[in-house]
Amino acid sequence: MSQDDEFREFVATRMDRWRRTAFLLCRDWHAADDLVSIMVGKLYWHWAKVRRADNPDAFAQRVLTRTWLDERRRPWSRERASAHLPEPAHRPHDRVDDRATLDDLLGSLGKRQRAVLVLRFYLNCSVEETADLLGISTGTVKSQSARALAALRQLAASGDQR
Repeated sequence: MSQDDEFREFVATRMDRWRRTAFLLCRDWHAADDLVSIMVGKLYWHWAKVRRADNPDAFAQRVLTRTWLDERRRPWSRERASAHLPEPAHRPHDRVDDRATLDDLLGSLGKRQRAVLVLRFYLNCSVEETADLLGISTGTVKSQSARALAALRQLAASGDQR
């Protein structure tokens, strides 16, 4: 199998997860697709290094997270979606009704708190991995997790999703 074939297989088997993770970080499907595209380009450029890594998945996750951090620091702004979307033509069968509520709750958090929760509880990263991916201390990961979860509990209990 050639290196290009290995790369294609690596990307194809992980693309959906990367896209969902990117969405949870940035909360916009178009931006998530952009992030994943940028990330895949970076992975391809460094494929020899990625395939030799002890954990290529962790390497890819680090690239995705850092790409998101880099993109949100850019001085220009992206187009933002309207607050009111048209009714969908159909409702997907696998849709969970709580997703919109969870999305609203996550949206009420700051970007760092949201990133910590996504990495810790959606991707099941350890405190140390999360700290390393975000470039913050383990203490900051713990405090941001605790504050974010407390805020989510309070908002969920009050029914106030901003």
